[in-house]
Amino acid sequence: MINRVKAAVAQLVGGTGSSSSPWNCPECSLAFQYSRPAFLHLSAEESERAADHSTRPILVTGQDRRRQLLPWDTGYAEVINAGKSVLNEDQAAREIVSVEKRVCKNSTAGKTAKDDERDGLQFHYWALFDGHAGADAAVMAARLLHLHICEQLRDIVDVLRDGDVPPPISLTSNAGVVTEGGAKSAPHQGDWEPPTDSESRFLLEKEISHEYLVIGAIENAFRQMDQQIEREQSSHGYLGGCCALAVVYLLGKIYVANAGDSRAILIRSGETIPLSNEFTPESERQRLQYLGYLQPHLLGNEFTHLEFPRRIQHREIGRKMLFRDYSMTGWAYKTIEKDDLKFPLVYGEGKKARVMATIGVTRGLGDHNLKVYCSNIHIKPFLSCIPEVKVYDVAKYEHGVDDVIVLGTDGLWDVVSDREVADAVIRILSNCEPDNPNRFTMAAEDLVMRSRGILKEHGWRLSNDRLGSGDDISVFVIPLYGHT
Repeated sequence: MINRVKAAVAQLVGGTGSSSSPWNCPECSLAFQYSRPAFLHLSAEESERAADHSTRPILVTGQDRRRQLLPWDTGYAEVINAGKSVLNEDQAAREIVSVEKRVCKNSTAGKTAKDDERDGLQFHYWALFDGHAGADAAVMAARLLHLHICEQLRDIVDVLRDGDVPPPISLTSNAGVVTEGGAKSAPHQGDWEPPTDSESRFLLEKEISHEYLVIGAIENAFRQMDQQIEREQSSHGYLGGCCALAVVYLLGKIYVANAGDSRAILIRSGETIPLSNEFTPESERQRLQYLGYLQPHLLGNEFTHLEFPRRIQHREIGRKMLFRDYSMTGWAYKTIEKDDLKFPLVYGEGKKARVMATIGVTRGLGDHNLKVYCSNIHIKPFLSCIPEVKVYDVAKYEHGVDDVIVLGTDGLWDVVSDREVADAVIRILSNCEPDNPNRFTMAAEDLVMRSRGILKEHGWRLSNDRLGSGDDISVFVIPLYGHT
């Protein structure tokens, strides 16, 4: 087991790019061919320069005549890593999506163009995808996740637009059929009987808010995206997975869906408000341990779901050692047994924490073929594709011209704090005229430059001479003023 761990760590440090990548295969689907985000409008020469790991030029939007600003004047900037992988494994998407009502066949007769306009909704969408073990999953998700969200929202367009949540379709044996919308068809004469008190308790409907319907649609969209990645990986041999951070603006509310270790913060009136949580082996330790406890076969007789402060030595069998289980936030003592010599399911601290000594994130898309190095132990059962969705009611607050949401992959947050990001954004925006549409792009560029640092003799360094981020870095700066 120790040798496997050493080899796995060496593989992670050495990167995952290779000449056998599916992007070099002519049979691969062009729909998922690697490229930088389309909204950057890069020429072939610019794309080639952007891939230079030694100079790491920062790419931005909207700062020359041939490039259009993104909707809402959203700022975006990115930079490739310092050589840990051949390709930039980050991907980004920015879309305005129209959601049409799902209709049955022959139901369009007599409809006018105005009817079509009233039948639909529109949402704004921003997303970052941080790939690992290749860019494949991130590229697919960037192309398709918003379409899955659109498809899920189609089922609830009427509800969201008209304001009423109809009861679900259900059947009762003696009270007739309850049809969509709650109307009953006439029961057969003589068959109907009023429900008893005990039956009435089970006929009560739970009230569901529109907010939770949208959250459910986004959660289902992530699940569908994960399943599509699995199908594509099986068909084309694509590799790896990705963290996913998506923002949906719909009907005056912002939904922030996060599966992974990217992060979103709100900067409002100079204060920072977290809009997402990072999902790592440390933050989800109890969930992982509980799954290992319920299904020990997933551990492959190589791992233990218990956590200890350090690796247990054979000579310590029979002694007492601190430990904690899935039900514990604190620590207690137990007598060491032979099974406790197995490698911990969750091991390490901070950025070095790993699930089964292999992967440092616990939620995301893809990774269906991921196994513990030199074994047949699958890690996917411990990795959730379901995001945590937080909601921010834009209409509830008055926003100033400098109020923004910042989205960033972990290449940003690994080296700068929320407060440092907020101070940098506020400084840039306050030095620009409020009507300058490029000010948010300038803020995004500044954040990428600050976290990348400057190339010096001993590598990329920040202004305080700390080590800069050697990872891919992608940042959105989304203004809130005037959008309610």
